[in-house]
Amino acid sequence: MVRASSFRSFGKKLKRHVRRDTNSNGHEVTLKLGQHAVGYVSGDQYYGAKASINVWAPSVANQYEFSLSQMWVISGSFGDDLNTIEAGWQVSPELYGDNYPRFFTYWTTDAYQATGCYNLLCSGFVQTNNRIAIGAAISPTSSYTGGQFDISLLIWKTATQMGSGHFAGEGFGKASYFRNLQVVDWDNNLIPLSNLKLLADHPNCYDIQGGINRVWGDYFYYGGPGRNIRCP
Repeated sequence: MVRASSFRSFGKKLKRHVRRDTNSNGHEVTLKLGQHAVGYVSGDQYYGAKASINVWAPSVANQYEFSLSQMWVISGSFGDDLNTIEAGWQVSPELYGDNYPRFFTYWTTDAYQATGCYNLLCSGFVQTNNRIAIGAAISPTSSYTGGQFDISLLIWKTATQMGSGHFAGEGFGKASYFRNLQVVDWDNNLIPLSNLKLLADHPNCYDIQGGINRVWGDYFYYGGPGRNIRCP
């Protein structure tokens, strides 16, 4: 952190000024190479991207310069509503204290103004893999006219299921359920519910339906597939 110009700016990017096709809408997938060489697709809704990028160890002029190759999934305009998820490799002496290429991630929700940072330097990304560390140096690297070494990156907006992955309306044998719901009263007795309330905040993604009968008492079915045509 002592390498940073300030504590507030450590691990953050300066706001970028990148021109965007004014006729496009929805999400974009940008493959960013180096500083200002960009290949992109736009005009449709994308929920991720995948690429293999060969890794080099480019020389940077001083500790405040950096060089990177990255995949850049963005939404919004290039105004204050820009959202990005980024992943790739970079050489950044200021950030890492060395000139090794390192695997990195980045995110922002307001065009790099107040949110987002590299790797795990703020809330956002979570380290889950026990073999590949976010921010770790990458070796070996590619060489001119010699061996080429690449990394494969995948950014994926998941369709996480709840319960069985089926909506409550499909009922027994298909949807997940809770049954025989009871509470304990002041005298340590199990008693039926008197005011069961049900709520699903994104019913096109996951929903819930309840009822009561002699066999199951108070019950409810719940669940859903997550991302689908009605759940953007």
